[in-house]
Amino acid sequence: MQIIVIGSGVGGLSAAIRLQAQGHRVMIVEKRDKPGGRASVYQQDGFTFDAGPTIITAPDLIHELFELSARKTEDYVTLVPLDPFYNVRFEDGSVFHYNGDQDYLIEQIHQFNPDDVEGYHRFYRASEQVFEKGFPLMTQPFSYFTDMLKVAPDMLQLQSFKSVAGFVNQYIQDERLRQVFSFHPLLIGGNPFQSTSVYAMIHKLEQAFGVWFAMGGTGALVQALVRLFQELGGELQLNCEVAEILIDGKTQRATGIALKSGGLLPADAVVTNADVASTYLNLVPSQFRRKYRDRHVQNLRYSMSLFVLYFGTNRRYDQMAHHEILMGPRYREWMVDLFERKHLASDFSLYLHRPTATDPTLAPPGCDGWYALAPVPNLDGPTDWQERTQPYRDAIVQYLEQHYLPNLSQHIVTERVINPLYFRHELNSYKGSAFSVEPTLFQSAWFRPHNQSEDISNLYCVGAGTHPGAGLPGVMSSGKIVATLIGAA
Repeated sequence: MQIIVIGSGVGGLSAAIRLQAQGHRVMIVEKRDKPGGRASVYQQDGFTFDAGPTIITAPDLIHELFELSARKTEDYVTLVPLDPFYNVRFEDGSVFHYNGDQDYLIEQIHQFNPDDVEGYHRFYRASEQVFEKGFPLMTQPFSYFTDMLKVAPDMLQLQSFKSVAGFVNQYIQDERLRQVFSFHPLLIGGNPFQSTSVYAMIHKLEQAFGVWFAMGGTGALVQALVRLFQELGGELQLNCEVAEILIDGKTQRATGIALKSGGLLPADAVVTNADVASTYLNLVPSQFRRKYRDRHVQNLRYSMSLFVLYFGTNRRYDQMAHHEILMGPRYREWMVDLFERKHLASDFSLYLHRPTATDPTLAPPGCDGWYALAPVPNLDGPTDWQERTQPYRDAIVQYLEQHYLPNLSQHIVTERVINPLYFRHELNSYKGSAFSVEPTLFQSAWFRPHNQSEDISNLYCVGAGTHPGAGLPGVMSSGKIVATLIGAA
């Protein structure tokens, strides 16, 4: 078959590689002048910045893409394990060094609160059970309600009706430790107090497979996947924005795409790695949408957005790890501001990324490359980002300087900023959401936009907004699901 993939994010690349390896003729069309989608790269003043995802877990999903073509990952990109996975820092000065060494974790838990050691053991055993039941579901489609019914008893047994925070808090008492073991949903656009406890399996996932980094940055992984795709015979077209997915009125099937440049490209099937809401609202004509009508799409809950400050310093801060989670003074209340009130709070929690801790070549000698990522409300909130961008940037620099990076403002030599407007305009993300559909219980699995469209049978969805969700393991798994569905068609 001739298959067109809209978008060259990691989900689109994953699907395209698998489909090309199956023997199909696959073309990826990409709006921007470089591949990667959210995983694109900025280069300026001798610094290389990964624009988006930086945390690699479940590396076997990457290895599979090369192995199915009788190739080896290491011939294309070098993945290295990180230790610690993250430092989780609190404003009282305490630091939890989160890694894969169970004995070390337990020793630290004892230092934070001796009474939580036994609770952690029980939490870990419970997260193992969630992982054993939940992880295989990441690569299974939920096309029919009966698919959901089959796993419902297991999900009830695993307390999937609880939130991640609720699941953790029944075992852990220390407020700081509760945050250490419940923050992960934020990395995929979820609220720890609303995301289903199935995501508690992320702790076991990281303990089982580690946290990894691609030398050269996530952009090096994207380039490796593009190279593999093209070696298999796939075609990548950049600067190629889609105006419409063409549908035959009689058969209700996709016949190709129309480009904004005016061209038409025929296809036997279309895979969209574009934002799922924008796909339905902007690319599929309304008369062909019975399930995904405008109101249905608009009424879904969408994740928060992000404010990201990329900056380079002319000195190194070797006391900071590759991944730093900087917890602010509030946790639950801050989540309410972020997800419910859509209010840009004056305080924040930050993810601080320092890839030069692992790969110094991403910056000039003696320098560090960084990004500081702040979860912020999506564009449903009232924030005027034209007005607030500079003050918010200044507040982040001041906070980092006061708490973690002495004299930071004197050492920044290059920088750039993205905010929710970037996600809306550059990445076509509905409401400026950074992770598409929010991962709540009733927006997961069968309740999430399906990998195979209910409206157009040969239109398939990959990426953050469809099953199983955001994050590199999620979007790569969506590509695997779609390739399996098309292969069985």
